Amino acid sequence: MEHGTGATGGGTGGTGGTGGAGGKTPDPLRQLPLDRLRRRTSAKWRAYPADVLPLWIAEMDVPLAEPVAQALHSAIDLGDTGYASGTEYAEALDAFARSRWDWRVPVERTALVADVMAGVVEALKLINRPGDAVIVNSPVYLPFYQFVSHLGRRVVEAPLTEHGRIDPDTLAAAFRTAGPRAVYLLCNPHNPTGTVHTAEELAAATELAARHGVRVVADEIHAPLVLPGARHVPYLSLPGTERAFSSMSASKAWNLAGLKAALLIAGSDAADDLARLPEEVSHGPSHVGVLGHAAALREGGPWLDALLSGLDENRRLLGELLHRRLPRVAVKPLEGTYLAWLDCRALELGHDPAAAFLERGRVALSSGPSFGTGGAGHVRMNIATSPEVLEEAVDRMARAL
Repeated sequence: MEHGTGATGGGTGGTGGTGGAGGKTPDPLRQLPLDRLRRRTSAKWRAYPADVLPLWIAEMDVPLAEPVAQALHSAIDLGDTGYASGTEYAEALDAFARSRWDWRVPVERTALVADVMAGVVEALKLINRPGDAVIVNSPVYLPFYQFVSHLGRRVVEAPLTEHGRIDPDTLAAAFRTAGPRAVYLLCNPHNPTGTVHTAEELAAATELAARHGVRVVADEIHAPLVLPGARHVPYLSLPGTERAFSSMSASKAWNLAGLKAALLIAGSDAADDLARLPEEVSHGPSHVGVLGHAAALREGGPWLDALLSGLDENRRLLGELLHRRLPRVAVKPLEGTYLAWLDCRALELGHDPAAAFLERGRVALSSGPSFGTGGAGHVRMNIATSPEVLEEAVDRMARAL
């Protein structure tokens, strides 16, 4: 497994968090035992029987960051459970982005949406019509296919390279055949490969999009989850992205999927498009979710940094475990997210190795083929868990062979 050696993707940001000895925030991944996690009722813990280790869906095995918990308790105590309103979330994201990425979020060009994919859908409705093309870099997050298809749009794949990078020639070919009003749906950082696109890669894609008249919508839900050795580049921070959109959220970085809230952000030349967003879209986000997300961005910096440190340790541990127990499984260098993309083709487990690992090893992983072209023979593993669970999962996978 390859790893970088640089600093984390940005500064510390924020002032809250749960203090440990000497004021240091403890690793959130080492705080919850498995028996307590199994008391949860979310999708991760209810989709499979109790003897299965669930490392599939993007939920983390962590407690809530203390600033988030405080914000939620305060809202409940006040009965502050009405409709979402205001710019608190956008202002918190702006402060976070300035601290982490030296980028200003234009608060006046933001809109509250229910979640990142809801923001993507609304952006597509504004600039793309039924029957039009939406280009994606496969293998990519399954809902890209689902939501685009349900909108009546055509998915056009521009597969990543074998190393998980954007291929300019492949992207250009997709742009040429896409037709009018095409949109490039960019996953930045990329799910499931864990690739963090560089400024140079994004600039090349932006230039190609401009040349072919393609608009860009970026899903940047994993933006805060960039590990040592890489740095997130907010898509709208680049020249030439004035007509683009970005959909962002604190959801993945602070494990807040159940607190529905996100922001759709418009480039400077897309402001008129954003102004056409139907008013009822603002009814989707949860007011309590907005409060929790804003608290995470404002005060959850130390908690996030402790999480990133724990994820860095887990990616190293995963490499060691695979080398020792499953040496024929290759893993893409994990630069961002907490989702490892495992190449199991050498194991000869067929099109969908996840099925074999579930049946024989009682480990639930995400099925590679569901991520589109390039996913066959692969699985996606969620490493946002304790080292003990990670080690047990790899042991079970090895025994399954």
